[in-house]
Parts: sequence; structure tokens; C-alpha cells
Amino acid sequence: MTSTASSTDTRQGQATEERRPSWQQRLRRFGYNAPPRSDVRDRLVPPYAEPSPRIWAAFGLRHEVAERITRWSGWGGPLLVTLMAGLMRFWNLGSPKAVIFDETYYAKDAWALIHRGYEVNWDKNANDLILQNNGHVGIPSDAAYVVHPPVGKYVIGLGEWMFGFNPFGWRFMTALLGTLSVLLLCRIGRRMFRSTFLGCLAGALMAVDGLHFVMSRTSLLDGVLMFFVLAAFGCLVVDRDRARARLAAALPTDPDGLVRPDAHIAESTRLGWRPWRWTAGLMLGLALGTKWSGLYILFAFCVMAVLWDVGARRVAGARHPYVAALKHDTGITFLATVPVAIATYFISWTGWILSPTNGKGGYFRNWAATDGKGGSWAFLPDWLRSLWHYEHEVYEFHVGLSSPHTYQSNPWSWIVLGRPVSYFYESPLPGKDGCPADAGDKCAREVLALGTPLLWWAACFAIVYVLWRWAFRRDWRAGAIACGIAAGYLPWFMYQERTIFFFYAIIFVPFLCLAVAMMIGAILGPPGSTERRRVIGAASAGVLVLLIAWNFIYFWPLYTGTAIPIDQWRSRMWLDTWV
Repeated sequence: MTSTASSTDTRQGQATEERRPSWQQRLRRFGYNAPPRSDVRDRLVPPYAEPSPRIWAAFGLRHEVAERITRWSGWGGPLLVTLMAGLMRFWNLGSPKAVIFDETYYAKDAWALIHRGYEVNWDKNANDLILQNNGHVGIPSDAAYVVHPPVGKYVIGLGEWMFGFNPFGWRFMTALLGTLSVLLLCRIGRRMFRSTFLGCLAGALMAVDGLHFVMSRTSLLDGVLMFFVLAAFGCLVVDRDRARARLAAALPTDPDGLVRPDAHIAESTRLGWRPWRWTAGLMLGLALGTKWSGLYILFAFCVMAVLWDVGARRVAGARHPYVAALKHDTGITFLATVPVAIATYFISWTGWILSPTNGKGGYFRNWAATDGKGGSWAFLPDWLRSLWHYEHEVYEFHVGLSSPHTYQSNPWSWIVLGRPVSYFYESPLPGKDGCPADAGDKCAREVLALGTPLLWWAACFAIVYVLWRWAFRRDWRAGAIACGIAAGYLPWFMYQERTIFFFYAIIFVPFLCLAVAMMIGAILGPPGSTERRRVIGAASAGVLVLLIAWNFIYFWPLYTGTAIPIDQWRSRMWLDTWV
């Protein structure tokens, strides 16, 4: 009797356990869907989406022509978007013919670096002399104390070396890198979304973002930093595809020709030296050598790369993917990124290191031989001890920077464009400096570092969508986009008492554009949607994109320093904090 009752209780308990919903079922109410079971090769390296045959039929194109267009569109589309971005960024690049905002530091530091190997102190009237004499001025020799590494200034100096010490020269390289970053984003988006259209859309969105546009036409370091960060991210995305393809090639194939998971292969396969990951390390080193905020990117991208390896081995069938990734992937990830980035950083200081040590070289270059003489670290080379002291002083400066500034802002306000930065402002009279003669009142001529409002406000919703898709759909693309935004944005919340500016947000603008493109892809509808769903989605997405493009055109005068009547300028001040 007791045995029978016990057996009955056990069966009832098992039935109750079977009826209990799994965690996937519980999450499904929030939108979670388990990934479909399919060929492991397609899960490791998904194929690229191809346009519907109905599109080609609508244009009356033969199948062979359609295939050729599809094949060439992978580069043709991004290059067309890049051409558009480049024409806008290089148009009238030398205007305003002035030293605007922090160009007063970086343009002159760049000129000194390429001629002396270190930054120097300039006279107070140096800006006027440079503009009046088209850059033909003497270069001082007195070393200056600067608080940013030299890579970005060397990049700016390359443009000055080619085109002269003038506004066009010191803006050339930032315009070039800004244009190339659009190409990078098109190709990165295409690879991530497996869609040429969505990749080109992401690049086009960045091409018409006001902040990216203004930073591409101004010789500040942050645009250079953004380029190297985006390049590093792109290298890691390519490396992810190459590594997963190699893993898929090692897996067995069943009699039906489908690739099947295999625990032993997934846990033991080595993925080689992975040159794209080493290139990413170089790009991260150049980012760190431009601004120290690249250090946060370095850490975040390393963690992301390791998690990608874990995910690849799990899909391939590994029972212990974290152990396998730790054994085979983590070491190469560390070697290819951290040491390479640090070595690149130190190499960027070569000009300072090779400068004279008799007090006539770079700032603090002779510290180890004077104030820092002796001590427990005397066995290290003098240049290394002097550089370490310099870096320590720079760190103290950064953490203690709290001097108020008219255009400083709190990072909480960045994502909604709470406080943009005015780089340049003049009030020309009618008939002068481009102000229409019939303007009546004076005009306003401004260069305002302001993101395209409708793009950024749409990005607020896109961020929520990306986080939802990462949490409940386990979409690696959403996770990667969220990582890029978080790494470029969240660290600034630790320094809310510091003097910081909205234009620092340029570093995560590419990831905002990827987020908006991903959201628009969802609006368009998933594959297999009904024609009615597709039409509604295409109309909605088209309206959003056109509104963003119109918004950029509307604010064009504020991005380019074009003189407009003061009433038109006021009509563009949508928020009181923009003035």
C-alpha cells in the first residue's frame, strides 16, 4: 500500500514538473523566441539576404543582370553612400576661415609635432598671425604641457603637411576619416545584418548626422578617436565571421549534407592566429594614443570578443564553451589586443622620447635626470620614468578638471541633445560675410555641434529596442551595438563633476546609427511577412528616414557656418539650452 502510494506521488510529481513552463516559455510572454534549429553552418555564418525576385521583375531586369547587380552592390552601395558623405564634408571645408573652438590647441600642436616631435607654447596672437600669413609663421621651441597623447595630433598634422598650415589643411584628415568612417559603417552594418540595404542605411544615417558632420569638418581629436574605435569594431566583426567559418568547416556533415554539432571538435579546434584580431589591437592602440577614453573601449571590446568565441563554440556543440574559450581563445585575444595596444601607445610617443634631454626637448622629458633622479625605480630607462611621471600628472589633471565652461553638459542630457556646443559664432551685418542684403536685421553665422535631432530622438527608442532584442531574442548584433554605446557613453557618468562636453558622444554615434538601422529593419518586417505588412512597414520606415534627412537639411546652415537672418536662426533653436 505504501509502495503504491509512493509510486503514485512520484508520477504525479513528474507530471507536475512536465507541465511547469520552461524558462523559455516564461520569457516568451516578453517576446523571447528560441533560435530555430537548422544547419549549424548557417547558424555559425548566416548567408547574406538577397533582394526579392519581384523587385527585379518590377524593373524588367533579366536574371543574369539582377545577379550581377546583387554581386556588385556589396561594394557599390557603400561607395555611393560614401561619395555622398565625402562631397558634403569636403564642400567648402576651409570655411569658416578661422580657428574655431579647440582647433586653437590641436591644429597648432599638430604643426609643432610634425616639425619638432613635441608640442610647444605659442604666442597669444598666434592664431591671427597664422590666418594672416597662411601658416607661414615661426615655430617656438619652448615645450608645452599638454594632456592628450599624440596620435590624433599626428593625424591632423598629416593634413597640414600635405595642404599647409591653414583651415583646409588642419581639417583635411578629420574630413577624410569622417568620410571613410561612413564606408566602414556601411560594410560593418552589411556584415552584421547580412543585408546590403540595412548596412548602407546605417552609413547614410551617419552621413546625415549633424554631430558627425561637424566633427568631420573640425580638427578635434574626438573624430579621429571615433574612426579608430569603429575600425577596431569592424576588425572584430570580420574576425568573428572568419573564426566561425573555420569552426563550421571543421564540423562533421551528415548523410543529408547538413553540418551537425560535435562536442569534441567544438571544444578542441584551434582557430589560428586570427590576423583581424591583431589588427583590432592596433586600432585600439591608436585609439588609446588619441585619447585615454579609448581604454574603456579596449576593455569592453576584449570582453565582447571572448563572449563571441564562447557563443561560437556553444553553437558548434561544446558542452563547456566557457572552458573551451578560456583554453583556446582568451590567450590570443589578450595577446592580440592589450600588449599590441600598449606597444602602439608607447611607439606613438617616439617624437617626444627622441627629443633632447637637456631641457630643450618635450615637456618633462628631462624629469628623470633632474627632479626624479634616484629612487627605487632608477634601473628603468630615463625616458620611461619621465613618461610615467608625465602620464601621472596628466591623470591628476583629468580627474581634477572642474573649471566651469559655458557649453559643458552632463552626460544624462547627451542622448536627447540637451546642450550642444557652439564652435563658432558671428553676427554679420546685411550685405557682409554672406548675410543677404535684404535681411533687414543682422544675421547669425554659427557652427553648432548638434546631432540631427530626429535621428537622435529616434535613437532613444532604438536603444530600448536593441536592449530588448539582446535580452529576449539573444541577438548578438543587438549585444554588440549595446556594447559599443555603453563603452563610449557610460564611463562619463563616473565624471559628472568634471568639465565635459556633448561632442564626446561622437565616439558612439556609429552604434546609434546601427541601432536605428536595426530598428528600421524590424519596422520593415521579417522575411515571409505578408504584402500588407511589408507595405505598411516600408511606408513607415521611409517616412522616418525622409524626416531625418529633411532635419539634417534644415539645420545645414548651423552645421556649416552659413549666414542666415537672425529670425531663421532663432527658429532653429528648438530648445532653450541650445542658445
